[in-house]
Amino acid sequence: MIIEEAKKVIRIEAEALNQLADSINGDFERAVSLILGSKGRVVVTGMGKSGLIGQKIASTMASTGTPAFFLHPAEAIHGDLGMIIKGDVVIAISNSGETEEVVKILPIVERIGAKLISMTGNPGSTLARCGDVLLSVAVAEEACPLGLAPTASTTATLAMGDALAVALLIERGFKAEDFALFHPGGSLGKKLLLTVSDMMHAGESLPLVREDIPMREALFEITSKKLGCTGVVDDKGELIGVVTDGDLRRALERGVDFMGRPASELMTKNPKRILAGDLAAKALQRMEEYSITSLFVFADEDSRVPVGVVHLHDLLKAGIA
Repeated sequence: MIIEEAKKVIRIEAEALNQLADSINGDFERAVSLILGSKGRVVVTGMGKSGLIGQKIASTMASTGTPAFFLHPAEAIHGDLGMIIKGDVVIAISNSGETEEVVKILPIVERIGAKLISMTGNPGSTLARCGDVLLSVAVAEEACPLGLAPTASTTATLAMGDALAVALLIERGFKAEDFALFHPGGSLGKKLLLTVSDMMHAGESLPLVREDIPMREALFEITSKKLGCTGVVDDKGELIGVVTDGDLRRALERGVDFMGRPASELMTKNPKRILAGDLAAKALQRMEEYSITSLFVFADEDSRVPVGVVHLHDLLKAGIA
């Protein structure tokens, strides 16, 4: 019984979304154009469950390139209407279209000079009549068996808000890098904002030896810099190879007495490289592709003089993975 009721709720809400998708028309395009043409912000307002949905819509818009915030209508009629300015677009949400607190602010919104997008399930309501654009979120029935608790209607309203946010995102040419700017604390932000130059070891911490230096000195460089490798450079300072602790282990396994030999004899030639301006996520991808733990960093494609080295452990510690 319980499982069947749960399935019924989901089916009712799914059907409400299907009907909503079929009802999308030129009013939706006008709403998008109204927001794109505005020099102000999007102000979302609504009471109760509609208000909670409105907060989500405002948050989604704000994180996808459309400046937006939520204004509680009860607070608005007690002074917070000053948060709305000429040029703003107000999205007012009320399923009945007659919510007292929402209806009270409508004349003031017009007087301020803001535009109004009405999002309601009642096309004949006060809210619908006052709007510059009407977005109907009417549903055939609520999933609540009593027909009282907002269920399918709030789902439809949330979906309409998401559709608006995504349409605006596409029209603005909003990219993943832009999204990351508003999410610097998350893993996505780190992947899309942190560059190799932010993560690399440079200056005194950059392990480098000359090609003719004995391996005993190269081993000291590997050990002291604690990165498990050292770059090998020629007399111009250009990178010609790399010696890793793995190279040393393999030499020991073969019984090679390498301590007195020059670094050039043990090095791996033409090591993989990365540019300082590349995303740290790209460095991680390259390390995984070639099963290596470090990449030497260069200022540009033409440069052969390394400016740093980035290590796998630093990327993992920063949460790039």
